[in-house]
Amino acid sequence: MTVLTPPRELIPPSAPFTPEQRAWLNGFFSAFVAPDLGVVTPLSADANAALMGGAESDIDDGAPWHDQTLALDARMDLAKERPLRRRLMAAMAQQDCGQCGYDCEKYADAIAEKKEARLNLCAPGGKDTARMLKTLFAELDAAAPAETPARKTEPAPSSAPGRSRDAPARANFVSRRRLNKEGSDKETWHIEFDLSKSGLDYKAGDSFGVFVKNDLGLVDQIIAMLGASHVTPVRDKTLREVLQSDVSLWPAPDALFDLVSFLTGGAQREKARRLAQGEDPDGDAATLDVLAVLQKFPGVRPHPEAFVEALEPLQPRLYSISSSPKTAPGRLSLTVDAVRYVIGKRKRLGVASTFLAARAAPGEALPVYVQAAHDFALPDDPSTPIIMVGPGTGVAPFRAFLQERSATKAPGRNWLFYGHQRSAYDFFYADEFDAMKEGGLLTRLSLAWSRDGAEKFYVQDRMRQAGSELWAWLAEGAHFYVCGDAQRMAKDVERALVDVVAEFGARSADEAIAFVAQLKKSGRYQQDVY
Repeated sequence: MTVLTPPRELIPPSAPFTPEQRAWLNGFFSAFVAPDLGVVTPLSADANAALMGGAESDIDDGAPWHDQTLALDARMDLAKERPLRRRLMAAMAQQDCGQCGYDCEKYADAIAEKKEARLNLCAPGGKDTARMLKTLFAELDAAAPAETPARKTEPAPSSAPGRSRDAPARANFVSRRRLNKEGSDKETWHIEFDLSKSGLDYKAGDSFGVFVKNDLGLVDQIIAMLGASHVTPVRDKTLREVLQSDVSLWPAPDALFDLVSFLTGGAQREKARRLAQGEDPDGDAATLDVLAVLQKFPGVRPHPEAFVEALEPLQPRLYSISSSPKTAPGRLSLTVDAVRYVIGKRKRLGVASTFLAARAAPGEALPVYVQAAHDFALPDDPSTPIIMVGPGTGVAPFRAFLQERSATKAPGRNWLFYGHQRSAYDFFYADEFDAMKEGGLLTRLSLAWSRDGAEKFYVQDRMRQAGSELWAWLAEGAHFYVCGDAQRMAKDVERALVDVVAEFGARSADEAIAFVAQLKKSGRYQQDVY
């Protein structure tokens, strides 16, 4: 497969066609004429499925599982005949988000080479990834030398303050303001940090890691269930301090179920053992946090020290930065959905999101770090047009991109697809984007509201609706960006783009899939999904 370069204008502007017709005809003839376009090899149905499953990575390095939209069992199936090091990589969430301090491949390599003993660092993968890594790690000692070949040692993550999760700096929390208007079903916040005394800087496209604290109300309920005192000494702190700042209270770890099994008997012991093995005897395993486990096994009263040792460390949370340092020197902003929901009769809170939305105090110095972007950045050539698809909080890095393009006076055109539930309540940064559009920075602003009409309408529907011009931008070399939900939105956006390329680029389905795969391989299709 050869690299597809943008076609030259084959239909002159003077021809008697509308811009949409001219874009379609250019795309149609570009598939057959222009020798510099290269040849697109038609793909089989199997190749079609493989490409939609992330086979652009397979072209690169033989890792067809390196696709954040694939489920764990599908990734492990793709890797089942591969060496242990590659199966370790397949167990990761494939987001290359950096929360673990590595990318997915380097984290796997560090475990395979026994340079990293922590198996619970993949926050997006959660318990499923941790369990799979534990299973694979058990094979290491018995693995043949060929399974864990010596590899070139990668540089260790930066130990400079604020450049990795293992060496955070401190930055002051400044303020929060709600982005939804009254009446919205959502609760989304614009969060500001002051970096002026932290020594940190960042680039548009980077992410920001924040070490947060658990809700004290939840902590106190757990202490009450333990029948312990808030000031019980644990790890040279009080029990309350440890539970608030040091350990994760969601989800319940397997080690806690193991501990419970030692402290109970009969059917309860068997149930705890099954939960520790990843089974779901009562159909509630997915909802069990630490408090729910104590409520499920009400007669169990672990000693506070043993209890704390059974819990996982509280991990930092990463957020896409929604500002450019060129427009706000010494400041940084995030766009955060506050997660609140009810299970049974208990209200649950997203640990980090509600900490930032409600519990962090203005002026409070928090441990933080900047996670450099991995293949998610503006084009090197500022004249390159960009297409950005960011519904909801997925708009965050694109606000940063647009601020950056404005500050640098980049001449490239900019097209933003934004969507949410209701236009009257959920149009984040509406005044800013409207001003950018009026000023000419934002060439096109395409909006999609899923609850305004009788039928739901999403950004991928708007993409298909604007398919002719979308194809014309791609044909002229535009870079395509997606930010947001990996499991549904990102898949739907990619399918819509394939449909647009097929219809308006005059390609078969296989050729359109190959075209999109080539965009990814060449760096013209980039994702920041989670």
